[in-house]
Amino acid sequence: MCEVTTVGLDLAKRVFQVHGADAKGRPVLQKKLRREEVLSFFAKLPPCVVGMEACASSHHWAREIRALGHDARMIPASYVKPYVARQKNDAADAAAICEAVTRPAVRTAPIKSLAQQASRVLHRTHELLSRQRVSLINAIRSHMAEFGVIAPAGPQHVGSLIQRISDPKTPIPDAVREPLSILVDQFVALDARINALEAQMRKNCREEPESARLLSIPGVGPITVSAILAGVPNISGFRSGRDFAAWLGLVPRQNSSGGKERLGRITKMGDRTIRRLLVIGAMSTIRWSRSKQNFAQSWLGRIIARKPIKLAAVALANKMARIIWAVMTREETYRPA
Repeated sequence: MCEVTTVGLDLAKRVFQVHGADAKGRPVLQKKLRREEVLSFFAKLPPCVVGMEACASSHHWAREIRALGHDARMIPASYVKPYVARQKNDAADAAAICEAVTRPAVRTAPIKSLAQQASRVLHRTHELLSRQRVSLINAIRSHMAEFGVIAPAGPQHVGSLIQRISDPKTPIPDAVREPLSILVDQFVALDARINALEAQMRKNCREEPESARLLSIPGVGPITVSAILAGVPNISGFRSGRDFAAWLGLVPRQNSSGGKERLGRITKMGDRTIRRLLVIGAMSTIRWSRSKQNFAQSWLGRIIARKPIKLAAVALANKMARIIWAVMTREETYRPA
């Protein structure tokens, strides 16, 4: 074990696979570990580089192994796949991770802290409850439409629809009111919980020193700021604003060959929460900017004149991502052109 300098750890629920190599890359250790044996095994190893795939529970294990004195690194699974030799199994995956972590061209993912992961859980819970709220609104609207009671789309109109459910003059059978009342009660409770989560996000946003600088960017609100601070552990790890936009999946997918550039739709890689919030913020910026004078001569106005509005929103979201990188790395507030 003293010869081990690099370890590839294939994570799992109960049985983990370990592959160790010496300084010359020769395999010197192959072992299966149960979950409760992992930390005691690494506690006996001398300090070495420990690679693992960036997947579920990887941040937890990276923090625990790093606390034992090892250099824990997380690698995206797509970067490990080319190093898998022939057929896939746990031993081959661990060997591929051990090989990939030694390559200087293979990028690693930053390890999130406990506070950052707690913020991520807050955002994921907010997303789940928001989807459930939309489902309840659609169910109430569609059930009422079956009896000729129509309401405009959007959550701002569901209040009037709820009032019509409880109104005895509304032409719906009494047998329908009870199940609809159950949906209404769930909607009201869910709406209150979502508002509480958003209040917590705004509170977290106010506690961060970088929030004021990010909020100066048009189209960036407290929820977006909270998502960025929770989902981007180290903004200085990106060499440029374009790298940050590419990490968010806001750049075109390339299929170029023979000197010809072929650009397609955006890649949609990386953090989908931040990407979605930036596109929503871009749409609100477009609606707000259209009423200003000289909008047609601006960069955004020229894009909208020749492209669909959703495509222009994605282009603006890309620009916002680059501005966010510049604001956070230079520690300056946004200065409009």
